[in-house]
Amino acid sequence: PLSFSAAELVRSAPGPVQPYLRLMRLHQPAGTWLLYLPCTWSIGLAAEPGCLPDGYMLSLFGAGAVLMRGAGCTINDMWDQDYDKKVARTASRPLAAGDISTFQSFVFLGGQLSLALCVLLCLNYYSIVLGAASLSLVITYPLMKRITYWPQLVLGLTFNWGALLGWSAIKGSCEWSVCLPLYLAGVMWTLVYDTIYAHQDKRDDVLIGVKSTALQFSEDTKQWLSGFSVAMLLGLCMAGMNCNQTFPYYSAVAAVGAHLAHQIYTLDIDKPEDCWKKFTSNRTVGVLLFVGIMLGNL
Repeated sequence: PLSFSAAELVRSAPGPVQPYLRLMRLHQPAGTWLLYLPCTWSIGLAAEPGCLPDGYMLSLFGAGAVLMRGAGCTINDMWDQDYDKKVARTASRPLAAGDISTFQSFVFLGGQLSLALCVLLCLNYYSIVLGAASLSLVITYPLMKRITYWPQLVLGLTFNWGALLGWSAIKGSCEWSVCLPLYLAGVMWTLVYDTIYAHQDKRDDVLIGVKSTALQFSEDTKQWLSGFSVAMLLGLCMAGMNCNQTFPYYSAVAAVGAHLAHQIYTLDIDKPEDCWKKFTSNRTVGVLLFVGIMLGNL
């Protein structure tokens, strides 16, 4: 049967190209969505009252999200290829499996970053500087799991940069009373979904000496996730109040809260397949909020 899933598209690509598409995780688009959605929130909140978000900017940031998520995954796999060989879930990644060399992945990384720079140069000067400032986070995040039990926090700081960049791309600078609570709400959201994600690998992580919030929180995970969720909702409410959002926005925030509550309540941290299912369901969280922002503006 004809299928248009990302995984099918990668499988139908020419053989020599497939390892590169898998290196940038094109077959697993959940991470791209999670990087892109905070950008859409910011672009949506920056739209004039009564107007839809800027379609050109949404498209531009969509392309940027694909490229930067791909570059981030490439950097991650270059740092972690020796670790990946020891973990069942990651042993088939192109670098760990030997499908491509470190040099080839380095050249591919250069291509992705060059294209991402072209996207960034389409923005205003303030946004170019702001976007370039995130590169240090992109490069260093994969090392954090060797240093701290809180690599998910650094991922949150990295993955939600678009919450700042989207607003500045529309307005020319950041309105910190809106952008900062929105950014911090995104960081809290990342701590929720990536802690869930990390529970998939906790047994292997213990064996190879890799740290994560999943190991830090252990059996107290649900209490921590609940706290992060409340902080996220408070941040979203504050951002909404500071840019005069309306009832549909707060309805969406309530729906996000209900989704997170159900997600955490039904989570089984000892079942990797359930952790993956809950992780990917966070795309719904981001889309709900974006729809609420659009309706709130209108």
